[in-house]
Amino acid sequence: MQRIMFNILKILENREKSLTSAEAARLLGAQGIELSERTIRHYLQLLEEKGYIEGKSKRGRRLTEKGRQELNQGFVSERIGLAINRINNLSFLSDFNIDTGKGKVILNVSYVSEDKAPQALSLLAKVLDSPYAMSKMMTVTKGGHLIGNLFVPSGTIGIGTICSITLNGVFLKAGIPVLSRFGGVVEVANHEAIRFASVISYESSSLAPLEIFMKSGMTDVLGTLDSGTGKILGSFREIPEASLDDARKLNEKMRKLGFTGIIVFGRPGETLLGIPVSPDKAGMVVLGGLNPFAALEEAKIPTESRAMATLAEYEQLKPVEAFQDTLSEGGFQVHRIMKHLNGKQENKQSNYWSIFSEMQQRTL
Repeated sequence: MQRIMFNILKILENREKSLTSAEAARLLGAQGIELSERTIRHYLQLLEEKGYIEGKSKRGRRLTEKGRQELNQGFVSERIGLAINRINNLSFLSDFNIDTGKGKVILNVSYVSEDKAPQALSLLAKVLDSPYAMSKMMTVTKGGHLIGNLFVPSGTIGIGTICSITLNGVFLKAGIPVLSRFGGVVEVANHEAIRFASVISYESSSLAPLEIFMKSGMTDVLGTLDSGTGKILGSFREIPEASLDDARKLNEKMRKLGFTGIIVFGRPGETLLGIPVSPDKAGMVVLGGLNPFAALEEAKIPTESRAMATLAEYEQLKPVEAFQDTLSEGGFQVHRIMKHLNGKQENKQSNYWSIFSEMQQRTL
């Protein structure tokens, strides 16, 4: 019973339109849950009585805010392992081609109130221009529209940045299986990743580990950008040791396309940043993903962020500066920020990030 109710709420979570019992039967059937419409109507009635959904039965139901909260905080037994399952599914569904620069990538998504949009975009531009983000490419969507398959709430903007799990998809398509083991907080000193300070296993987590660390205030992305020392988010993954050379080559191709986040490769079978590696495997640490949104949290900009939120065509993404006109038309006064960001950074030395170029293929 709990599983069925959970699956119904999950279906409703990403739907803009109401859900009828007939549609629910079809969608649940696709998941291997075969139920009659009459039985589904019973479950819909139970969910409505609990206040998790609303709407008239003939026109369909939709998820309430209470239902969204219950989906994220309740049904714990159903959500165990949800993080790793989502990683595996999205890795398979993403089809980004590094030879053509086309295809679907995975996005992290954050909703920010309209009045905070200029401040958020200004800050994001700095983080996305650093090695602590996967790429400078992003997307911005106004409230009332879709970002991927997610509906952006009115009064907010939806910001999508490239999720580091996109890397898993690229490697998978090239025949390299990637096992995402831990998400955690990485200590950085003098621009060098030193060790993991805290980790949570993807395998047994009901939430995305990096979301937990981000919301717990355990990062210092802004301090790391300023001084080269601090704590940022990173994930620990494993690949077959025989694929290590091919993985480095793929990473180099991705760098040429603008995927310039730091990836640290370890030696076969050896501990990497304090994490032991499984036999016949090589460790790989990716510093990126949610760091841009962690910076917003540090700056006290209220956000609702989701890791591994949705898929989007890479061609739809643009550098942050490209959204100047769109947001200005929506009433956001961001043109001054963009003019500043587009200008030469006179106070930044030309080799400011050069130290990171050697870390891209660094083997510990």
